Amino acid sequence: MNNALTLLGLLSLEPSYGYDLKHSYDRYFGSGKALAFGQVYSTLARMVRDELIRALGEETGGGPDRKKYEITLAGQNKVREWLFTPDVPSGSLQSELFAKTVIALLLDDDADRLLDVQRREHMSRMRELTRMKQDADLLQVLVCDHGLFHIEADLRWIDHTGARLTRLKKELHSA
Repeated sequence: MNNALTLLGLLSLEPSYGYDLKHSYDRYFGSGKALAFGQVYSTLARMVRDELIRALGEETGGGPDRKKYEITLAGQNKVREWLFTPDVPSGSLQSELFAKTVIALLLDDDADRLLDVQRREHMSRMRELTRMKQDADLLQVLVCDHGLFHIEADLRWIDHTGARLTRLKKELHSA
């Protein structure tokens, strides 16, 4: 996920302080991994430099000065471009699991065991995501569903690969 463009999108709603942007980000997208304040402020500084946002001024108070930011026309155009540029499905056909499977076969190690271990890990994560959906709001349910559907695809790959290990091992050793 592109945190900078996501923050820029949130800033499109209304002028905001970095503190408030961070909390909005965490509310909508920070499930399991909140955004660090330092990352928010360094991103805002880059966006000011790139003229995607501008600071509206500083307010003094009991703590450090607070800057309120608003999006520029260039920033609005950037958000629109980002929104309607389709995401390319994973460009990499290689994965860590794929590499481990091939290496296990090349080493004459137990690739079935490797796939079983990974299957158990995926199933555990599926149970965790399913629990998270209970009594969750729709936003959280959709995030969990996204993760569950990806895990289901991985599990299908694990099953298909497991059924083809003997053939794959022969091909690898004859190459």
